[in-house]
Amino acid sequence: MISSILLAAAASVPATPVWSPTVGIIISASSLVVLLLSLASKAPKIGPQMPLLPITVPAFIAAMAFGHVIGVGIVLGLTNIGRL
Repeated sequence: MISSILLAAAASVPATPVWSPTVGIIISASSLVVLLLSLASKAPKIGPQMPLLPITVPAFIAAMAFGHVIGVGIVLGLTNIGRL
């Protein structure tokens, strides 16, 4: 049995976006922007280097993860206001 509190909360949850190429482009662009910002930082470069980029593996993984978080926020925000 579903609680009445959960049913009341379910009515206010916004629609979940369906994956589309636009969503993929937004996530990719936000990840790229965060990666470029991390390249400009003066943080110490500790760890193994990436083969083709002047960045370490942990910094690359962190930048991609944070880029996905930012991209998901953008996608959810655009969906909430009806633009996506």
